[in-house]
Amino acid sequence: MTETETRRKLTTIMSADVQDYSRMMGVDEEGTLATLQRYRDSMRAVIGLHGGRVVNTWGDGLIAEFPSVVEALRAAIDIQNDIAGRNEPHPAERRMQFRIGINLGDVIEQDNDIYGDGVNIAARLQSQAEPGGIVISNTVYDQVRNKVAVAFDFLGPLSVKNINEAIPSYAVRVGDTGHAHQKPSDATPSQPPMQEQFGRVARDSTPPRRIPFSNRIMGFLGVASAIVLVINLLTWQGEFWARWPVMGMAIAAALIWSRSLSGRPRTMALAIIAAATIVTINLFSWHGEFWAQWPLLAIAIAAALGWVLRRS
Repeated sequence: MTETETRRKLTTIMSADVQDYSRMMGVDEEGTLATLQRYRDSMRAVIGLHGGRVVNTWGDGLIAEFPSVVEALRAAIDIQNDIAGRNEPHPAERRMQFRIGINLGDVIEQDNDIYGDGVNIAARLQSQAEPGGIVISNTVYDQVRNKVAVAFDFLGPLSVKNINEAIPSYAVRVGDTGHAHQKPSDATPSQPPMQEQFGRVARDSTPPRRIPFSNRIMGFLGVASAIVLVINLLTWQGEFWARWPVMGMAIAAALIWSRSLSGRPRTMALAIIAAATIVTINLFSWHGEFWAQWPLLAIAIAAALGWVLRRS
């Protein structure tokens, strides 16, 4: 696509901005800008890890797009959990909280930017989110309701400027908030909660207790490892061959666990997993030489360079 070429496409749009940004700037301009830059860098990293890209930033706002609806929601959840962790050491008045809206819609792409109703709807959804919260459109809900282990609260139809029909919207329960999202004033009670139509969670109900898919996979890997070890012991012929499949399943479990992290903690976890894998392979195939020192040195140098670049 040339620089001035215009085309339409279906994509998932994420819109995010800071709650009470003007107030925070009035109290401490330099500190607020520095915090905003750090949080945006973390958000950009999380968005990239989930296959998305940051399209535009302005003031305290951010627009990103994703080819996958599910990954867009997972990225939003990771972002809000990461920011909540960063805010925890600070008093309430200094906590920078983002509101996020997500919509799946048709947009116009030009000069690597996106325009159209799909973007406007995402921005409108974002404006209805609570601080630290996520609001999604019905087009997003239809795609993620059986694929992401979170609960949703129906907010009712949401009016959007220049769009004739109201957009049914849902709040995503991020973390252990312990309460449902309040219905906005422009939502009308004429439409029943869609969760009831689909057998999902209705507003103010207890979220279903489901074991996340990643936990089920890790449990399966643990059982499989135990079975392999038992088979090795019952058929023992002087060789501990089970160490290799068990090591592979342990690495897989560690990688699945690392997906629950985001930003810098996930990068550190992946580096530790890589280092532990190299050392284990060296020990399991020991021939009198500790060759793992060189790849470990390379991992340490890469981690140090990454830390220095982030600091700068």
